[in-house]
Amino acid sequence: MGIARFDGLEVWKAAHQAALETYRITATLPSDERYGLVQQMRRSAASIPANITEGFGRRQPRDKIRFYNISQASIEELRYYLILCRDLGYVKQYSEVSQYLDSTARMLKRLVIRTLDMGPS
Repeated sequence: MGIARFDGLEVWKAAHQAALETYRITATLPSDERYGLVQQMRRSAASIPANITEGFGRRQPRDKIRFYNISQASIEELRYYLILCRDLGYVKQYSEVSQYLDSTARMLKRLVIRTLDMGPS
């Protein structure tokens, strides 16, 4: 039997943990970044599990893949913001969120391949 809800997907769980970690990290950023990095990082972090959720709800493989690809792009966007925060001296350590992002990216890649195997879109 398949997974009935998006929150049963391991990829969604990892993406959700990355989002939670990102919110924790951004809570420590300087207040003058409230409308800059904080907002951008939270938006991209929330986009990852949100687009997995949206893709899960789609019926056509091409629609599913489109949302999974948006999640993949948001992972890379967030990776850059983390590097920027590190290089600006705002954070010293972000390995936990990075591990969740790595895990999510690997699982998304497998999910896209499985979705492609579902047949014509």
